[in-house]
Amino acid sequence: MQPQDHQPAMPQPARARALPGRATPWSLLAMLTLAACGERMTTDILPGGIPARTNLHEASGLPAESVRTVSRRDYGWRVIYQPSAAPADAESRAAMALCGLERRSPMRIVQQPRLDPTADPGARIFDIHCA
Repeated sequence: MQPQDHQPAMPQPARARALPGRATPWSLLAMLTLAACGERMTTDILPGGIPARTNLHEASGLPAESVRTVSRRDYGWRVIYQPSAAPADAESRAAMALCGLERRSPMRIVQQPRLDPTADPGARIFDIHCA
């Protein structure tokens, strides 16, 4: 007969403390997995201090069907729009709204020539310079 090694029984409170230590990594993993599935908000900022998640088409103040492109440039803004679907004062309205995002006032509006007028027939390009 061989002698049996008997380990002393672990006291009950020590055994109870050991189990949650093993469960912690699984619960942490589950939490991180669920957090990764959510929508991520960006903290990117465009020049002028405008959050990158801003809907610039909506912020231009022009009707949605008239706006083709709104982009931030070093001097201010470039807007491509369809004048037939916009109000008569579309350019000044867009200038006030977009420069207002930066808490600046519009300095001037410059019409840009169309390099490819067949790309979007009738569309106009204008640059907004903010003060």
